[in-house]
Amino acid sequence: MAHPKRKISRTRRDKRRTHYKATVPQIATCPTTGEAHLYHRAHWHEGKLYYRGKVLIDNTTEENLA
Repeated sequence: MAHPKRKISRTRRDKRRTHYKATVPQIATCPTTGEAHLYHRAHWHEGKLYYRGKVLIDNTTEENLA
């Protein structure tokens, strides 16, 4: 098993870890509904699933029939 010959200092350890950062997710606004959502993701709004401003799934009609 490999073992380090010398102890890695806090400075060296922290220099190595500088690139591991949390990023803030980019938020888009739907042009149709005005709803905030993640880019390249579909989102629900008032019983409808929207993607790129178009309705993919409409659950409002199914609820009225039941």
